[in-house]
Amino acid sequence: MKIALCIKQVPDTTDIRWTENNTIQREGVESVINPYDLYAMDFALKLKSMVADSTVTIFTMGPGQAENMLKKALALGCDDAVLISDKKFAGADTYATGLTIASAIRTVMPDFDLVVCGQFAVDGDTAQTGPNIANFLDLPQVTYVKSIVGIEENALTLKKELEDCIEIVKTTLPALICVLKQDYEPQRPLINGIISAANKEIKTLSMVDLSLVSEKCGLKGSPTYVSRAFRNISIHDAQKFVLNLEDSVALLDEKLNSLGVLHNDK
Repeated sequence: MKIALCIKQVPDTTDIRWTENNTIQREGVESVINPYDLYAMDFALKLKSMVADSTVTIFTMGPGQAENMLKKALALGCDDAVLISDKKFAGADTYATGLTIASAIRTVMPDFDLVVCGQFAVDGDTAQTGPNIANFLDLPQVTYVKSIVGIEENALTLKKELEDCIEIVKTTLPALICVLKQDYEPQRPLINGIISAANKEIKTLSMVDLSLVSEKCGLKGSPTYVSRAFRNISIHDAQKFVLNLEDSVALLDEKLNSLGVLHNDK
């Protein structure tokens, strides 16, 4: 099984900076692997261990410093890494990002079987990039994936976890899936993996390599526009009470009476 794993470098939440176009600055900012993508990576590597002769190729779009993140992913057991990097890609929304990553997957591994993404990115939380990649690759997609139920030659059966129910879904391959956080800590690289990753070459693709034009990439190719960006800091004068049950009931009674709310003394 040939698996394309899409991961994202996100800024440290304590060091978020904005560009003049109100998009998040990526270059020169301390960054980490998107937490959901760590679980997507675990998912892809688990599939690799379950299906003979499987490979996992990582794709990410970002500045040159993203190579450090890709090295960490290679140290965990992924086979190859592709950095999609060009100044023309800056400021891309989820639509332009989906188009660019889909073009990279089609260029590097046209015979892929599965594309794996994290369900959300913590710097945007739109859950749109994965579905956009599926759209541009004309793939069936399964989102909110929690676990693998079964594997067949040309199909996967997956467990989806939604707000109000759990679904078991079967999809034919090739397909794209978006993975949720799991109930365990993602694995950490071992020393042998770190040594192996240090010797692996990371393939870099530019806009020209992907046969794209600037009008379809980055800020120019993005149909959405961020009009304002800010850090939400909550400021309130709420009081903190540590009370026993009797005092809590008395306080609640006082508050209800002050609001003129009728209540039953019984």
